[in-house]
Amino acid sequence: MAISLLLVVASAPAYGHFEHFTHYNNRGDWIGPYYAFEALEPEYAGPAEPVAIMFSVQDQDGHDTYNIDAMVEVYSAESGERLKAFPWTREDIGDFKVFYNFPKVGNYQIVLSVAKDAANLNSIDPPRTTMSGSTGCNCYRTIFNVSITNGFGTIWTATMLAAVVGPLAVFGGVLAWNYSSRRKNGAVGSRVETARYVIMLAAIAGGLVHLAVYSEHASLRIEYSIFLITAGGMQIVYGVVYTLLALTGEIKGREFSVQVARRYYRESVKVNIFGLIGTGILLGLYAYAIIFPPPLSPN
Repeated sequence: MAISLLLVVASAPAYGHFEHFTHYNNRGDWIGPYYAFEALEPEYAGPAEPVAIMFSVQDQDGHDTYNIDAMVEVYSAESGERLKAFPWTREDIGDFKVFYNFPKVGNYQIVLSVAKDAANLNSIDPPRTTMSGSTGCNCYRTIFNVSITNGFGTIWTATMLAAVVGPLAVFGGVLAWNYSSRRKNGAVGSRVETARYVIMLAAIAGGLVHLAVYSEHASLRIEYSIFLITAGGMQIVYGVVYTLLALTGEIKGREFSVQVARRYYRESVKVNIFGLIGTGILLGLYAYAIIFPPPLSPN
């Protein structure tokens, strides 16, 4: 079933053609009949370092555009001064980039112009006081705002890492303490019990890995990343629910009865079916990646 769903979305258009799906200093906006995405590489750009300003100009269906005339300008958001202008250039494909060193920390405005008809190539339009204005230019224009900082990427990455690792460390510590206490009391001795703890942690770890790599696939095909997020989420939920079920099973085992055993069995079956469905989705993703190798963007 997972493979069938993936085959259905395989014909859908891609919504971003960047190698990496950025979350900072990126934006998308309409520019006439086109839709343009913008991103910086590196994503958390700093001052006085080479930065690639990347664009992906697509049609209304999310497909590539070809042979467009484009001009790129960089303005200071503080003073409104134009700092850099890249001349009108015929781009063979709508995915292109220009390189610029932002001089200092601050906010900047990047103006992308796409000619309605053939432009005067290698020429530069005069700077404008109204960024989005097209007076004197037979073109479409849109503005992208970017922020150049020192160390923001490190702070953001460390914060996100702490937000993920912190709760998991507490969760793993509680499991380790519980397992150690039971071993000391002689309540743990079977390989089945050890396998339970391995399944719990492996499911959660696998889910985190899939959540971590989804952004690398999002720009190739957004639907593919959605399935990765879904599968990763199901793995984490399965691991947590399996843990809760195991811990409640220990409590119920102390007051054993036929009704309690039957109820615990039904709960175990539900959890394992949930995990089986999640595994099926992951196998479908793997088969899809093998049958349809990347890039998964349309022609």
